[in-house]
Amino acid sequence: MTKLFAIILLLSPVLSCGSRPIAISETATPAEMTQRAQEASDRNRYGLSLQYYQAILERFPRDINNVCAAEYEIAFIHYKQKKYDQARSEFESLLDRYNTPDAELLPSQFRTLANIVLAKMNERRK
Repeated sequence: MTKLFAIILLLSPVLSCGSRPIAISETATPAEMTQRAQEASDRNRYGLSLQYYQAILERFPRDINNVCAAEYEIAFIHYKQKKYDQARSEFESLLDRYNTPDAELLPSQFRTLANIVLAKMNERRK
């Protein structure tokens, strides 16, 4: 299987966002992918941004700081797209990470940010 084909298969869950699959360099670091994801998001190219964040999750599953950041950003993109049910579920999944014995090892800012957005979503429901 070619590397490009493997990347396309790995990204297939996000392809439904209307974005064409992109080839992300095998040597790209989480910081480089995050930068490109942020640039794409800033231009409202959410499908592209999601592909970068998904690649971080798949390539660096043990890098908990980048995993939490990517999970938060994915949920926040869905929130910005008004996909509230999906965003709520993703924020809650992220927050579940903070209900484990290893929670003290997690970056606290994503817990705080997720709670803020969920509170806004709850206010919206009222």
